[in-house]
Amino acid sequence: MTEPDAQRHFLPDFCAIRMLFAVVITAELLALVLTLGGGGGLGDFWDKLSLRSLFVQWIAIGATAVLCLTRPLLRTLSHTLAGLAAWGLIMATAAALSLLALWFDPNLAGAGGHAAFLVRTLGITAIIAAVVLRYLFEQHCQRERELAESMARFAALQARIRPHFLFNSMNTIASLTRADPARAEAVVEDLAELFRASLADPSALSTLGEELELSEGYLRIEAQRLGERLQVQWDLDGLPLDAPVPKLLLQPLLENAVYHGIEPARHGGTITLSGRYRRGVVNLAIRNPIPAAGDGEARSGNRIAQANVRDRLAAMYGDAAGMVLGRVENDYQVRLHFPYEAPAAEAED
Repeated sequence: MTEPDAQRHFLPDFCAIRMLFAVVITAELLALVLTLGGGGGLGDFWDKLSLRSLFVQWIAIGATAVLCLTRPLLRTLSHTLAGLAAWGLIMATAAALSLLALWFDPNLAGAGGHAAFLVRTLGITAIIAAVVLRYLFEQHCQRERELAESMARFAALQARIRPHFLFNSMNTIASLTRADPARAEAVVEDLAELFRASLADPSALSTLGEELELSEGYLRIEAQRLGERLQVQWDLDGLPLDAPVPKLLLQPLLENAVYHGIEPARHGGTITLSGRYRRGVVNLAIRNPIPAAGDGEARSGNRIAQANVRDRLAAMYGDAAGMVLGRVENDYQVRLHFPYEAPAAEAED
């Protein structure tokens, strides 16, 4: 197990509704298994199941509440210490709630007595807690491996952007230096911003507002090269510009739109970037025309940029984010969505 990691820990957010729901369902399944394996007739099956369900749910929800309250402290520990501490807290919670249940109803212990009841309860709790914590750690390790692979692909994406885009931009600057020095200087500034982002730490985050500004700068550079063949339509409504996003979220997709949709087309076309923020979800879409058959051979791609954007969104937001590719009318469209909870004051506005 690794050293402490304040940003990514194997213990999840136990306060999340999805986690609490999973705990309740798992506890109910455990109660059902214990009842089925307990023997006896079917006549009192439902009575036994209801009693065991109440007791198991009591321990499960109580242990979850304790882990939720102590999570900030557990996240400061190494994975090994956090796992042992979490296991100990679960055991202590189970012991305390078992004693409390026996105090309320001494007959709950059955024929074996209080000591046997406590041993059985703590034994089952110890095994289930160890299995669950091990599962959470393995799941965390899998996410870390996926994130490391995503960062490696992001580095490959950075290396691809530099030479591919640099030569075209330098040619544009050279052609503008004498004819329009002010415009050449503006292109240099936009290019500097783009490379500052591409050379940044892959693990560092950006904001949606910064990514939109970077996209505007990139499209201004391409507009100097392609002229009227490149038209851009912005359709952004109420987007939360402070929403955290991975760096270079939009520019690689726009580069694909120019390379595959605008450059091969004889008369160019329009790239549309639209966005909406509804019910805690940011939706973004990039559309570009599909060149006609007479415009020449379609350009093939390796989908590095799309795969990288999808992987980094998944690493940051999990299943709550995603990317959808497809055709809309005569255009090719890439749709992104990811969650963002606006601050209360901002949501009211």
